[in-house]
Amino acid sequence: MNHHAIPDLTALAQLTPDALRALWPQWFDRPPPAKIRREFLVRALAYRMQEQAMGGLTTATRTTLRAHAEAEQQGSNGEGSARSRLTPGTHIIRQWGKETHQVTVDVAGLVYRGQRYRSLSAIARRITGTRWSGPLFFGITPGKGTRRGLAGRTSR
Repeated sequence: MNHHAIPDLTALAQLTPDALRALWPQWFDRPPPAKIRREFLVRALAYRMQEQAMGGLTTATRTTLRAHAEAEQQGSNGEGSARSRLTPGTHIIRQWGKETHQVTVDVAGLVYRGQRYRSLSAIARRITGTRWSGPLFFGITPGKGTRRGLAGRTSR
């Protein structure tokens, strides 16, 4: 492990994109992605600097994260994990335009206006006419658990 002293991370936020790109080779073995936003350059550099100074993730943590990432990829853009957090009887309510849209979670899937759907994304597409991430459209944030992070959720 290459231990560096922790640099002043707050100073990173003041650097220009060119200065951040110039700093990148000191911390990474490859050039920065061509179309990376400045905000992500700052975050990546800050994380790498802390990782080098204090040590990185343990092997067990990396294994756990890899397993979670693979499980997410099995679903449709995280759709499976969002749906698994929703318990039967949950109502998801979303205001779109001048209408209120309600989805009911039941043991077999999702029900919207009397029709059964396999994903929130399919319902969001029906409502908007365009492709959406269903969890994003309905305000369901990842990792919050069943009872938190559901915008406008009511339960029976």
